[in-house]
Amino acid sequence: MLSRTADHLFWMARYTERAENTARMLDVNVQTSMLPQSDEENAQGWRALLGISELQHAFHQKYQSLEGREVIDFMVRDPDNTSSIVACLTQVRENARAVRGTLTTEVWEIQNQTWLDMQRRLQSDLLETDPSKFFEWVKYRSHLSRGVTLGTMLRDEAVNFIRLGTFLERADNTARILDVKYHGGATDSAESMSQRDFYYWGAMLRSVSGFEIYRKVYRDVITPARIAELLILRGDMPRSLLACMDEVVQNLHEVRNDVSADTERFAGRLRAELQFGKIDDILADGLHDTLTRFLANIYELGNRVSRDFLVPLAA
Repeated sequence: MLSRTADHLFWMARYTERAENTARMLDVNVQTSMLPQSDEENAQGWRALLGISELQHAFHQKYQSLEGREVIDFMVRDPDNTSSIVACLTQVRENARAVRGTLTTEVWEIQNQTWLDMQRRLQSDLLETDPSKFFEWVKYRSHLSRGVTLGTMLRDEAVNFIRLGTFLERADNTARILDVKYHGGATDSAESMSQRDFYYWGAMLRSVSGFEIYRKVYRDVITPARIAELLILRGDMPRSLLACMDEVVQNLHEVRNDVSADTERFAGRLRAELQFGKIDDILADGLHDTLTRFLANIYELGNRVSRDFLVPLAA
């Protein structure tokens, strides 16, 4: 497959997943901001969200204060914010249009219709009156895109690069969503968890479609350690770091070329650390430090994939 075609497919998938995960993170903050709390605690949650997304500087260049509605507007509709939902879904459509001949008609129509629907929804007052409904729509369109892709496309290298982009982005965003809690400064131990912490963790689990899964796996009270184990080490949890790395390694193997052996080994080591890791060891080392290292490694892996298969990133 031509590098430029692979590049468009890879980034089409990454931007789809990024839009979905931005919606998930925003939805967590919208839900937790409705809990009883001080103004400073509320602002801290929005500040943590911007920090995890590495958007503090860009946000403060445009806004003087830190209000939830301003953060939502910045992360949803601001075209100058390259991680905003509008910017991501626009990039999805542009990348899909560049490789229409590689996609099935159904996949292209989903991407195009999503972009058109987004314009209509943002012209209404839905984002102001019911932001959670808008975020659910973003998640639904992402699910629909993945389902139509797997249901209509030939299982060749095109699908492998789409899956590779999807799971690299998902691994990055799951780690960020989990880390938001620790930047927010809530308690870490089950014994000291307040009612607010319980609802916070519940909202976070729902943000990764993990609440029902948690109940099925653990059948017990929600604790931070078990949530971390579920989202990091459980290979049967679809959005966990291990599940994502399983997919990354598998799809890298399918598209391997003469120069990709080192990248495969790098990805394999990341997966092995998760596959044979123990949550007690991770918590002893510090969850935030572990997630920070993982994010750095995912960033490096993305650069290696670009170098070996795609149009090289500008230096």
